[in-house]
Amino acid sequence: MKKFLVTGSAGFIGFHITKALLSKGMEVVGIDNLNNYYDPQLKTNRLESLNKFVNDCGFEECYNFVKLDISDNIELSRLFQEHNFDVVINLAAQAGVRYSLENPKSYVDSNLVGFANILECCRHASIDHLLFASSSSVYGMNSKQPFSAKDNTDYPVSLYAATKKSNELLAHSYSHLFNIPCTGLRFFTVYGPYGRPDMAYYSFTKAISEGTPINVFNSGIMKRDFTYIDDIVEGILRLIDLKPISQASETTNAKAPFRVLNIGNNNPVTLRSFIEAIEKSVGRKAIENLLPMQAGDVPITYADIEPLAELCGFQPNTSIEDGIKKFVDWYQDN
Repeated sequence: MKKFLVTGSAGFIGFHITKALLSKGMEVVGIDNLNNYYDPQLKTNRLESLNKFVNDCGFEECYNFVKLDISDNIELSRLFQEHNFDVVINLAAQAGVRYSLENPKSYVDSNLVGFANILECCRHASIDHLLFASSSSVYGMNSKQPFSAKDNTDYPVSLYAATKKSNELLAHSYSHLFNIPCTGLRFFTVYGPYGRPDMAYYSFTKAISEGTPINVFNSGIMKRDFTYIDDIVEGILRLIDLKPISQASETTNAKAPFRVLNIGNNNPVTLRSFIEAIEKSVGRKAIENLLPMQAGDVPITYADIEPLAELCGFQPNTSIEDGIKKFVDWYQDN
C-alpha cells in the first residue's frame, strides 16, 4: 500500500483524486490552506463529503487531513518528516487567469514559492514519483493545433500561465539534479460536480437557473477542450506507477526522469455549444450579456493526448452533454 500526499486536497481535482485513491486502498494525507479565493464553504463541503465517504467505507486509518499552506516551508518540511510519502500529487495552486490581474502576489506565494518548497521536500524525502498540475494556459496564443507537449511554450499571456510554465522548468531542474521522477500534467478546462464556482460552467448554471444574465466573452466563439473530472482522475491514476525514466529529450542532452503530458478531452467545442448544453440540462434559456474577449484569455485550447494514450491507454469517454448533465444534477441537489 502506497502512501500519498495530495496537496490542494480540498480543491476540485484534489477532492476527487483523494477519494479515488482511498477507494483503491491507498493511504492519503491531504493538505489545503482553505483560502477564500472562492467561497470556502464549498471546500468545507468537499471535506465533509470526503469524511462521510471515509467513515461509510471504514477508511479512517487511511486518511488524514491537515490544514497547511505549501508556502509555509517550516510546516511543510515537518509534515514530510512525520510521514514517509511514496508519491506526491501537487494540485495546490492559486488558480484563475483573470484573478492574476488583480492579485499577482498570491500566484507568486503559492505557485512559485510553494512549489519550490514541494520540490525541496521531495528532494530530501527521496519520493518515488512527483506528479504536479500544470495547465493548458502555458500554450498562450500558439496557433498550431492541437497543442503538443513538444510545442514551444515560451510566451505565456497571463501571470497564471507564467507560473505554471515556471513549475515545469523548476521540476525539470530538480529532476535532472536530484533524480526525482517528475510528471507534469497540463490540464485542459476541467469541469464536473464540486467544481470551482469561478469557472464559467458553474456561474452559467447558477445564472441560467436563477434567470439572471451571463457574461459571454467574444460572442462565445472561443473553443475549449472541456474535460470531465472522472476522465482526469482516471488519467492520473494510470500514471502513478509509470515513473518517467532518466533520459535526454529531443532538444537537450540534460538527462532527467521528467516528462510533461497533456491531459484533455481532445475534442474542443465552442463556448456557445457549452452554453447550449447547460441550457438543455437546466431547462431554461440564457440571458446573455455579450462582451469583448478579456486580457489573458486565449481563442482555443486543444489537447494532443496521443503520448498519454500511448503511455497508459488514456481515452476520455465523457461527452459534453453527459458531463454537463451530471454537473447540473449535482448543482441542483446541492
